[in-house]
Amino acid sequence: MLYMIQQAGGAGEHNVLLPALPELIWSAIVILIFFFVILKFMYPKYKEITEKRATTIKDGLEKAEQAKQEIADANTQSEQALRQAHEEAARIRSEAQDSAKRIVAEAKEQAVEEADRISSNAQRQVEANRQAAEISLKTEVGMLAAELAENIVGEQLTDRELSARVIERFLDQLEASSQKESVSK
Repeated sequence: MLYMIQQAGGAGEHNVLLPALPELIWSAIVILIFFFVILKFMYPKYKEITEKRATTIKDGLEKAEQAKQEIADANTQSEQALRQAHEEAARIRSEAQDSAKRIVAEAKEQAVEEADRISSNAQRQVEANRQAAEISLKTEVGMLAAELAENIVGEQLTDRELSARVIERFLDQLEASSQKESVSK
């Protein structure tokens, strides 16, 4: 068709826009050889390189996905371990508080028991001292009463039983009179 266009324009004239037919054929043959060489030798290498890259990228993406999953699993495990540690710490704190309360209660109980024991011992000691003082006082008062009776009677009371009865009666009278005074107050 190009050839016809050239002939229509004139036999000796050459169209500047269109190359000559032999040039077109040779150019087409060179281009076809070039594409054949590229398809035969270059394209397989190119395809192999792009497939390797695609495989490398795919492997990298899979490894990245796997790493993300491992990180997510590790985060989950660390969160679970942290939660368990918090729960364990709360349990230990609770046990420590309960133990402290129990120890304080036991210490208070022991302190109360010790205070009661000391108070009881002190009351017994006071009672014993009071009784000892009472006996000592009765004895002294009895002796004074006997001396007084001897001085009044003018005789020495030699009979111990008689003198003990006189002293007892005198002390009982004194005690009765002091009780009447304390009741009337």
